[in-house]
Amino acid sequence: MPCLRLHPLCAALGLALTAAPVLAAPAPEADDAGEKRRTLATIEVVGTVPQPASAEGSAAILDQAVLVSSRTLTVNEALRKVPGVTVRDEEGFGLRPNIGIRGSNPTRSTKVLLLEDGLPAMYAPYGDNASYYHAPIQRYERIEVLKGAGLLRFGPQTITGAINYITPTPPEEAAGHVQLAGGSRGYGALHAAVGGKGFELDLGHKQGDGARDNTALEQTDLFVKFQRQISEHHALTLRGNALREDSQVGYSGITDAEYRNFGREYYPFLDDLFDIERYAFSASHDWTPRPGLSLLTSAYYSQFERDWWRQASTTTDTQCGTAFRDARLSGQRVDPWTCNSTQGRLRNYYTWGVDTRLAWDRSLFGTPGNSELGLRWHEEKQIRYQVNGSSPAARSGTTVEDNLRTAEALAAFATTTFELGALKLSPSLRHEDIRFTRQNRLPGGLGGRDGLEETTWGLGAHWQANEGLVLFASAHEGFAPPRVEDLIAGNGTSTTVDAEKSLNLELGLRTRWQGIDLEAVAFRNDFDNQVVVGSIAGGSTPLAQGETEYAGIEFSAGLNRGALARRSGEFYADLALTRLFTAEQRSVLRRVDNGQPANGSVAGNRLPYAPDLTTTFRAGYVEGAWDGSLEVQHVGRQWSDFANTLHPAANGDGQFGRIDSYAVWNATLNYEPEGKPWSGFLAVKNLTDREYIVDRTRGILFGNPRQVIAGLRYAW
Repeated sequence: MPCLRLHPLCAALGLALTAAPVLAAPAPEADDAGEKRRTLATIEVVGTVPQPASAEGSAAILDQAVLVSSRTLTVNEALRKVPGVTVRDEEGFGLRPNIGIRGSNPTRSTKVLLLEDGLPAMYAPYGDNASYYHAPIQRYERIEVLKGAGLLRFGPQTITGAINYITPTPPEEAAGHVQLAGGSRGYGALHAAVGGKGFELDLGHKQGDGARDNTALEQTDLFVKFQRQISEHHALTLRGNALREDSQVGYSGITDAEYRNFGREYYPFLDDLFDIERYAFSASHDWTPRPGLSLLTSAYYSQFERDWWRQASTTTDTQCGTAFRDARLSGQRVDPWTCNSTQGRLRNYYTWGVDTRLAWDRSLFGTPGNSELGLRWHEEKQIRYQVNGSSPAARSGTTVEDNLRTAEALAAFATTTFELGALKLSPSLRHEDIRFTRQNRLPGGLGGRDGLEETTWGLGAHWQANEGLVLFASAHEGFAPPRVEDLIAGNGTSTTVDAEKSLNLELGLRTRWQGIDLEAVAFRNDFDNQVVVGSIAGGSTPLAQGETEYAGIEFSAGLNRGALARRSGEFYADLALTRLFTAEQRSVLRRVDNGQPANGSVAGNRLPYAPDLTTTFRAGYVEGAWDGSLEVQHVGRQWSDFANTLHPAANGDGQFGRIDSYAVWNATLNYEPEGKPWSGFLAVKNLTDREYIVDRTRGILFGNPRQVIAGLRYAW
């Protein structure tokens, strides 16, 4: 194995792993929580509430109490409660999340690993790690966020962090609920769940007007789960999901002149259409022949189909002609029906794989600990079309792109923990072997293939200094493969693009003082090579790469975090803060195609879409049936291009200029009478109706206007 020659950690790790499961020391009797986790047949990224496992790096958990109490409507709202995470709004519902961690560009969440029950939630994590959908946040039991060396247990994106959405455990006794909500901007939502005997069916539907004109969003999600302890040593979990979105929504932002003349909600294209169908299935089997030894094997499959018909992809798009574009740049009101053109960007993705993990407790030289080995085979197939129509509402036309792209990956990891009294050490290794192909299926089209292998290491440390103080640290090599289209050009030749590589360091502490939970982490991510694509900075920059560095601190504090359970008349508060001191282009970011600087890139400039400060603070009071809270989510200033352009031009395209800081206030009031099957809530999002820019990637996009929502819930 290549790691034996490359990494000194291999020797120690290999020695620990040779203490084979058949020689494992007997494990202590499992407590109730341990027994519950064993029977779930679910891969956990972090651990359980309230104390996440920190031997492998910093971690956070958002549980159902927090999500419900704050009436979190979107994944964007939820993840802003976690330090180190930046989330950018887009269409108003969080249907296409833009998530960044520790300064990584949030566009399409391409730099983050998204999981559901520990299995891939992205439709192409190896070949096209972009997110164009998100399931309703209401159907998850909790959200786990991991940012340290423990990322090597997953992959392939192991640089900034992983987000794992945990689905609920189906009830044994018959139970269920129905929740209805409605509000301003045409908002309407239904969430219902029913279950029993280890089975649960979850249905969610929401619709509304979104954040701007000519936008109408509609999503329906059906999720089923069956979980059964089929014998003393075997547990089984089956999951199925069907998701449908049928939305009128555009892609382009607006120009600076359009904003000045028509305001934040202006968007002229009324025939843009976005359709999604996603079907997914997974099965997990947990075999525990004896305490302290388990084999968890999961098979998964997903099919994702996305059709996006639009008349403009950016404010500088000339699909409708240069005169049409120039009219937008000068701030004239345009009529899309004078443009006899539309483009269909049609995508089909098929993903499947098998993931198996062997874990055991062991004793080596009198040192207790545990070890885990994992192996995964993963395959992806992308079918990509572009169809050009001859009228604004056309849904057929001339096919100008027909591409088949595939990815095959064999991944393995090994990790072990040494318990040396109050100190725990966790070395890890991960190996990826990836093969890509690309075929142009138009007449005369060419094809090509390429691949790469990479072995990375990690080391986590956890020291229980005393009963109330934990110190932890981790270091690991981060890795992210290039997309198929970046590695293999349209003519079938391989490009000079490299995989992303980084060294990631963190040091933190966790303590509790007089009812206040505190955590502080300092981090640094140093990239030998970071790949930046054209959709993440102004001017439609071609693919580029170079050296970058990110460094900062994360801080979180919680007062009376058990107040929502006690409901005995208490104030509570939570704070999540990230200060990103450094997000630097250490070298000029150079285009892959010609070696020239990418759109004004200069060594020493700050990277785009890396806010200097993000803060979420929530405070509330709960007594009996009543729970009220006020929350502010603050995002600091950020640049929209590599050149750090301060001011947009007079007739700018909206893709340049500094994005100023902003703060959004949310208010929530809940009524949950004890012993009653019904409850209700009132929530106001963007309480002050703050007007603020969130993105200039494809032109100016604004955050959501004020929205008032009320809801009722009946449970049995």
